Amino acid sequence: MINTDTIVRYSDEELHEFKILIEEKIVEAKQGMEIYLEAYSNVGNDTSDTSPTFKILEEGNQVLSKEENSRLANRLDKYIKNLEAALVRIENKTYGICRATGNLIPKERLRCVPHATLSFDAKVNEKK
Repeated sequence: MINTDTIVRYSDEELHEFKILIEEKIVEAKQGMEIYLEAYSNVGNDTSDTSPTFKILEEGNQVLSKEENSRLANRLDKYIKNLEAALVRIENKTYGICRATGNLIPKERLRCVPHATLSFDAKVNEKK
């Protein structure tokens, strides 16, 4: 339960620092997304080896790679959306406040997981 009497927030300067960090993470993630999407859409119709066995193995590998690239792209997409939601919390000046306890999430955690909405202890307790 959140105790609204003790809610504090990060200063505007601190929020600005986190905003820069998050914007950099978004740029990196979008670049990674482009790589995965390009790899996913690249069919690679190489006909240099016409061995049927090779073709079967190669096609199986391409399907596996496409599935993996698709999974990784979906994961990056979710990460980008979480980072963008964090930017909204910065604008609302609610960034860094644990949604379970109402206390500030330590800066160290936010630097590692900039989209975090729970303190480490709250996250651990949530899984129980």
